[in-house]
Amino acid sequence: MKTNKIGKMLPMFSVTLLFFMWGFITSLNDILIPYLKSVYSLSHFEANIVQFAFFIAYFVGSFIFYLLSKKGKDTISLYGYKTTLVIGLLVSSVACCVFALSAYLEMGFGVFLIALFMLGLGLTFLQIAGNPFVALIGNQDTASSRLNLSQAFNSLGTTLGPAIGGYLIFSFFMDKEATSASGVILPYLFLSLLLLVLAIFIGIVKINIQIEETSKQEHSNSIFSYPYVVLGALGIFFYVGAEVAVGSNIVSYLKETTQMPEVLASAYLSYYWGGAMIGRFLGSVSLSKIDIKKKFLYMLLLAAGGFAVIYFTNYSLNGLSFSNVAIFIGFILANFLAFYLGKGIPSRLLAIFALLNIVLLASGMLLSGPIAIWSLLAIGLFNSIMWSNVFTLAIDGLENRTAEASSILIMMILGGAVLPPLQGMLADCIGIRLSFFIPMISYIYLLFYGIAGCKIGKNRK
Repeated sequence: MKTNKIGKMLPMFSVTLLFFMWGFITSLNDILIPYLKSVYSLSHFEANIVQFAFFIAYFVGSFIFYLLSKKGKDTISLYGYKTTLVIGLLVSSVACCVFALSAYLEMGFGVFLIALFMLGLGLTFLQIAGNPFVALIGNQDTASSRLNLSQAFNSLGTTLGPAIGGYLIFSFFMDKEATSASGVILPYLFLSLLLLVLAIFIGIVKINIQIEETSKQEHSNSIFSYPYVVLGALGIFFYVGAEVAVGSNIVSYLKETTQMPEVLASAYLSYYWGGAMIGRFLGSVSLSKIDIKKKFLYMLLLAAGGFAVIYFTNYSLNGLSFSNVAIFIGFILANFLAFYLGKGIPSRLLAIFALLNIVLLASGMLLSGPIAIWSLLAIGLFNSIMWSNVFTLAIDGLENRTAEASSILIMMILGGAVLPPLQGMLADCIGIRLSFFIPMISYIYLLFYGIAGCKIGKNRK
């Protein structure tokens, strides 16, 4: 069905706004880990259970969705993408309200985990509906470009989350005279209200674009018989696990290796997520069909704009001066070079970025001082295109089986539940520095998927 330009842009705008919101909320978990660790005197392993409670919900929700989709009874099949997104927003809004209420009533750590599970369940609806929606609303040749653009706004949320959330929770709302979780009450009440407003907006806005319904048919072979899909699902598992594990433990790394205060460590953490934002904006341009000369100009402007957002946010809230963060510009230039070497080929870019993250992790583990710190923070720059590239490589050529594969891929966000506690357990045993060996294993696998895994069984019908 042909639609006008505005009709095409409106659903993209709506979903991109959702990407921003769930990015902001997800990155707040990285602040909650050291915060709740302090409030409830938790070990590294116990604190990382925060991520387990949140991300296990993705697995549970996606698994249920997958079973229902086999019978055509999932919410997308029954009610469409729009209603699925509204359901996800409403569940997330209620979860944030429960989270704030549990803090107000001074309930135990377990109640926070239940609220986080509910929140993850709501965001599962957004992920399952949002990712294939973005990939399918335009030319398939530029699907990675569109998904990178939406992921860039997701990263804008994850960038602002640690800086603003850390300031509000650790400084503005925290009760300095009592050990309690009071600092999260107003921030999560505000998020609950904002998610409710977004649900109403999505519910009443008229989305003119329609995705062509595929015929319901039985398939003689299982979706698991496609090797590149299965290997792609493992790629999502390892990518999400590594991204969350690194982000979850950077604040603890900075505290234990440099004795840096939590609020300042949270500000530095925003450069990790901000790097992902910059890289995804660059990836959106790099993987597009724009003229090569314009590409360079747009990428330069987006990189400068992205850095400015991170810098001025942290300078105004936490006083991080340019001299403190200037080294980050060098890593941005390295990101430019990596995009150039990738030549706009998703599989090649994935392999190059995974290799560079292996090097950066080794630097963070074996070195000390600013080079070690910024090596870990710069991992975000090279995480940037991994989700969108793995996702689009794994659903390439599936046609009417795309939604089925998508639910499996979203299910593998399970990695965010599994790897952070493993790293926390390792940190309790051998120290926070060497515990980053856990995400290194993930990037080794992603290097394999970019080089060979994404091609195995690709031509199968």
